[in-house]
Amino acid sequence: MNTGSDESGEAVMAAERSKPGGAPEGQQDQGLGSRAPEFVKARRMLHLSWQVGVFVIGLAVVAAGIVMLPLPGPGWVVIFGGMAIWATEFVWAQLVLRWTKRKVTEAAQRALDPKVRRRNITLTAIGLVIIAVLTGVYLWKFGFEMPWKIKDQ
Repeated sequence: MNTGSDESGEAVMAAERSKPGGAPEGQQDQGLGSRAPEFVKARRMLHLSWQVGVFVIGLAVVAAGIVMLPLPGPGWVVIFGGMAIWATEFVWAQLVLRWTKRKVTEAAQRALDPKVRRRNITLTAIGLVIIAVLTGVYLWKFGFEMPWKIKDQ
């Protein structure tokens, strides 16, 4: 098939797509399922112990992320890190992580749309002007006095 390009990489990509399984070799490893070493998968009790260990470690990381949500710290990043730990072993976590990545990518693409960016910049500027005006009015009326220390108006 002539696509009008002389790049040699097209032939390689076409050859990889024609392989049984339909995906390039590097992407076949990213399928759903356990990513435990083969010697662990070969022994049922060892694999079950491996899954319990991955679940407990992932649970600890997710719990730490949940604790960080109201406290200082990167809560959501840690929660998604725990999900990534679970995704090394559990299909449900892999599916949740794929869905999350897709939604985050879609949101990032929407945020980079020039119309959306202009709207967001305009709304931010308007919000900052409103905050500056309210702060100026407060300082003009009360000075640097804290609100809970104001006696009379």
